[in-house]
Amino acid sequence: MDAKLPGQDLRGLAAMVDHTLLKPNAVREEIVRLCEEARRHSFASVCVNPCHVALCAQRLKGCSVKVCTVIGFPLGATTSPVKAFEARESAADGAEELDMVINVGALKSGDDDCVRADIRAVRGAIPGRTLKVILETSLLTDEEKVRACRLAQEAGADFVKTSTGFSGAGATVEDVRLMRETVGPRMGVKASGGIRDFAAARAMVEAGATRLGTSSGVAILTGARGEGY
Repeated sequence: MDAKLPGQDLRGLAAMVDHTLLKPNAVREEIVRLCEEARRHSFASVCVNPCHVALCAQRLKGCSVKVCTVIGFPLGATTSPVKAFEARESAADGAEELDMVINVGALKSGDDDCVRADIRAVRGAIPGRTLKVILETSLLTDEEKVRACRLAQEAGADFVKTSTGFSGAGATVEDVRLMRETVGPRMGVKASGGIRDFAAARAMVEAGATRLGTSSGVAILTGARGEGY
């Protein structure tokens, strides 16, 4: 995938943004505003918790902005059948892209078969939908990050993603670069967590990110500095 940012082309950058609102106390009005902002700026998607998927699908009907949701979020510690069920339900509600959290403990225990099977369970539940696999890089060594990327590839995922934004540090340029080097040019890399201004967004893209998860998309495009995720 081409990870080059077209200079100061804000339209090109906007098309890489998953406009995100994952806080547990988000209310309907905030979700509606998220959709309106995403439509206005032509973001890639809105990324919301599963309970908001149907509302977003309704608000964005007929629009190029996709609905993205999260699975097994934020810990990744639910069982594979539960993740698969959550994914199927979200897809039925209108989610076109699904970001699942890996079983971090299994990865750190060296149980690659468990991690691979966990991803495959979700992959099999949502044929034709985009699957992004959240590694939670702040909890992993470089060796574990590489293994997780390779397992996601083997399981048929479309993207690897750095972070939930709910556990330690978010995306770093070094992690994005390592993930890109590991998966090669044909798989997506999503940087998420702590991307709050244009300079940070551009650095992630230059390191190899093809998607950016941020709640600061509007601020990034307007030259401000955002807060939060």
